[in-house]
Amino acid sequence: MFPSLLLSFREGLEGSLIIGVLLGMIKKMEKQEYKTAIWAGTISAVVLSVLAGVLLNQIGTSLEGQAEAIFEGVTMLIACLLLTGVIFWIHRQSTSVSQKLQDDMQQAALIGNKNTIFAVAFFSVFREGIELALILVAASFTDSGFQILFGAALGLIGSILLAWLLINSLIRLNLRKFFLFTDILLVLFAAGLLAHGVHELNEAGIIPAIVEHVWDVNPIVDEKTYFGQILTTLFGYNGNPSLTELIAYLGYYLIIFAGFNLHSKGNKSSLVLTS
Repeated sequence: MFPSLLLSFREGLEGSLIIGVLLGMIKKMEKQEYKTAIWAGTISAVVLSVLAGVLLNQIGTSLEGQAEAIFEGVTMLIACLLLTGVIFWIHRQSTSVSQKLQDDMQQAALIGNKNTIFAVAFFSVFREGIELALILVAASFTDSGFQILFGAALGLIGSILLAWLLINSLIRLNLRKFFLFTDILLVLFAAGLLAHGVHELNEAGIIPAIVEHVWDVNPIVDEKTYFGQILTTLFGYNGNPSLTELIAYLGYYLIIFAGFNLHSKGNKSSLVLTS
């Protein structure tokens, strides 16, 4: 339950803040007639994201044997790639996302096209929604459906409440530090998804294990216990990983580190050129 609560809270807060920015923009511009278009785009994005999640879950539960292992493995790998893309995108764009959103809204309002405003709201929220839907479906392969849904519901309710308090200036929160902390957790979760995806494809015979069990620490921390299941769902813990699973898990951190390092060097170079 905790992993789905955390992930839903993080993604829900970002989506809620986006809606808050859009509504705040039309209020400042005295264009309240566009409020309906914003809510229509938001609701449409949420409904479509839920339908996509339900469809993926139905497909997964209808499969058996090798087909099920392949579906789960591929879904986890896609979720990992999506999360990784989001992590790098946020790392590059964190200072300009809000400004770009406001620029898009101003341009749409000046044109006076409600369809454009609908599209801005829809695609801004749908990106968060479809990402969360895919992540929750991938997480459901290692946790019970009820716990996933209950945790997701609590996370979304909490994120909406916090966003409302922030937007109305009732509390203060350093969002930069908050999202940095949650992004670290996303990296850990994405690495776990990659390792689990490789594990499922090992079982399906698509990716060779090379060494079936590098070690076995289940007698110490059993992955089937409650604590072990939390580690499994959130961080991809496996008490007896295969060699390719271990290589994928550790290799992911190397790729993330190298990506952040290259981005930091790029920023330093741009500062030198502009100074």
